[in-house]
Amino acid sequence: MSLLVVGLSHRSAPVALLERVTVSGDALDKLLHGVSQSEHVSEALVISTCNRVEVYADVDRFHGGVTAISDLLSAHSGMPQEQLGRHLYVHYEDRAVQHLFNVTCGLDSMVVGEGQILGQFRSALRLAQTQGTAGSTLNELAQHALRVGKRAHTDTDIDRAGASLVGVGLTLAERVIGPIAGRRALVVGAGSMSALSAATLSRAGVTDIVIANRTHARAERLAETVGGRAVHLADLPAELAQADLVISCVGAGSRAVTAEMVATAMGARESGGLFLLDLALPHDVDPGVRAIPGVTLVDLESMQQAGLGEGAGDGGHGEAIAAVKRIVAEEVTAYLDSERAAKVTPTVVALRSKAAQVVEAEIGRLMSRLPTLDARMRDEVTQTVRRVVDKLLHEPTVRVKQLATSPGGDHYAEALRELFDLDPKTPDAVAGMELSTLEADRPVTDGRGAGQ
Repeated sequence: MSLLVVGLSHRSAPVALLERVTVSGDALDKLLHGVSQSEHVSEALVISTCNRVEVYADVDRFHGGVTAISDLLSAHSGMPQEQLGRHLYVHYEDRAVQHLFNVTCGLDSMVVGEGQILGQFRSALRLAQTQGTAGSTLNELAQHALRVGKRAHTDTDIDRAGASLVGVGLTLAERVIGPIAGRRALVVGAGSMSALSAATLSRAGVTDIVIANRTHARAERLAETVGGRAVHLADLPAELAQADLVISCVGAGSRAVTAEMVATAMGARESGGLFLLDLALPHDVDPGVRAIPGVTLVDLESMQQAGLGEGAGDGGHGEAIAAVKRIVAEEVTAYLDSERAAKVTPTVVALRSKAAQVVEAEIGRLMSRLPTLDARMRDEVTQTVRRVVDKLLHEPTVRVKQLATSPGGDHYAEALRELFDLDPKTPDAVAGMELSTLEADRPVTDGRGAGQ
């Protein structure tokens, strides 16, 4: 099986198209199961954010996997394959691993280095685990990817380069309405992006923060964290009239903030403009609000058009980005080496199993010829034979694991199977072996560490 990534992001598609493809809720569950049930797919994970929709799959056929996933994305979005296909990218095996590590480190984000992607990927993994579509391959890869992302943020200054989309949005807001400290802000929604927005507003000195959400209890919990106030969605028109800055992060597929609401709010204001930051996909704010005097709307599409990508969004922290790229390269090599070595394990276990069977057969034959041998001597002979065989096998099994990490390393395992007439497809032969027997790189010793 091999890792395949099929997806699209802000780098390959306009936001308007991403908005049609993005998935959540039941639609996400349906896509996830659709991919995992495809003929050539054994495991699947889908990450869907405001900047990307990507399918990670363990496949046994490259072309079959690409076709199945592309067709499912086309069917979900209602877009013809010819139109969608122009924006899809595909990564396979080594390049797929590198792409995932770049994603979790924030190198592939609209704002380079932003850390929110780690939480989003963790949520995607949790969903795949809950739905039973992530097996050992994707679980191990995902855990490694999360560790790489954490390492990037711990060991480098990428956090300084990676202001979140919220931070970038607030910078744009200050260009329009001036300093936001002491202003009144309204956050629509109470999910993870809304929580990030509220926290960023609070750190920026905004002391009057209102949280509007469909579920009032969630709005109250979020409001408490920033010393703000919770309101119902029905209160939006009145709150819009009082706010200087609005951040909307619902993404439910319907317009949370309509042009009529904003027009009414602006008519009720005594003075001052209104800045709206729409961070949702699908969009929350009716783009028609741009025609209302005194209103400024910034959304993901306008951010994309402003060139907030690698280089534009790195804040000049090229050194930190270069350091993260080095980490990614190092971790990709480590992961791939580990995977290649792991593929040799069945061959090593099969060899040791066959050797153990030969030893037991020969010991049995010897004991039948020497029935008068006492128990102490029997044990000594048995242990001696086992030590000899184990030491003879130690070097070739250690070497084949080392060689497996080199280009064409799988050929060494094939040679070992051929030389010793091993069948790697029959794991039953080793199912009952003890753990000590399976430790292929640690021979049985005489207690003094010989052979270590």
